[in-house]
Amino acid sequence: MSELPIETPILPPDPNERRTPFTDEELEEFRQLILKKRREAIEDIESMKAQLANARDHAENDTAYSFHMADAGTDAMEREKMYLMVAREQKYVGYLERALERIRHKTYGVCKVTGKPIAKERLMVVPHTETSVEGKTGRR
Repeated sequence: MSELPIETPILPPDPNERRTPFTDEELEEFRQLILKKRREAIEDIESMKAQLANARDHAENDTAYSFHMADAGTDAMEREKMYLMVAREQKYVGYLERALERIRHKTYGVCKVTGKPIAKERLMVVPHTETSVEGKTGRR
């Protein structure tokens, strides 16, 4: 089981690139929120990987006489769902990583569609978002 690093390497921000509508204190608040969500997601990934390993061990220990084909099919489907959940959670961690990168470069909170600031309330709920509600719905 490979572990994901808890903290990403810090690249120096470009001082000319600051476009964020937020103060350094607000950016730190968002950074802490994102780090918390990232930690939780990594813990979830590790837990799901452990469940998959346990299910694999359990499947190897079952004999043909103690296990029905329908049960085997159900177990295979459950494992497949778990693999998909792991992949989805890993993708989420990637989104959080990109948000941390935007914080470091002082570009966090700017909609990539409209170029306008994203509402703080939206970022508190979906801190990894790159689009405002306006940009997401296609209104300009």
